Amino acid sequence: MRKPRLRSPLARAVVPVIGGLAFFAVFFLGLWVAATVINDRAEPGSEIANKVFEVGKVTDIAEAVADGGPLLFPDLRSTDGVRSIVLDHTGTDPAEGWQVYYAYPADATPDCLVTHVPKSRKYTDCRGRTLEVGQLALPVDVRPVVENRTTLSIDLRGVTSPEGPVPGATTTTAP
Repeated sequence: MRKPRLRSPLARAVVPVIGGLAFFAVFFLGLWVAATVINDRAEPGSEIANKVFEVGKVTDIAEAVADGGPLLFPDLRSTDGVRSIVLDHTGTDPAEGWQVYYAYPADATPDCLVTHVPKSRKYTDCRGRTLEVGQLALPVDVRPVVENRTTLSIDLRGVTSPEGPVPGATTTTAP
């Protein structure tokens, strides 16, 4: 059987170009559909969102806190900044003594975010007051978790038991 052949010079020039354009149109349409489906599923409240933020090795983070003071993390759940947190460590054992605070004073509202005074354990609030880290608000739905005495994470899942976690309590899991 013979292959079909385009006979005119115009057809031999135009048909491959139209075929190539059609291929790229179908290709980009497929990419657009895939991107739309993925973006519809990846909302902050969905099950895809990461609910545990891994900070790093406890020894490294404890050393960073000892050298520069408690660590201030921007909001780990959304972009409004209201849930910014401060991670503090006290004591000599890097696997124990972790505490999380909200980044606003205990006697103020969440819109009064603090700024860290470098190389210290002090913060300045929206009113210009200088505060110690212990004067910040304690969270009830965010807690530090030390896994196998080596890795530090921040659990953002909220209250997980009927009684609720102790605010800022350290949880250690056995190997």
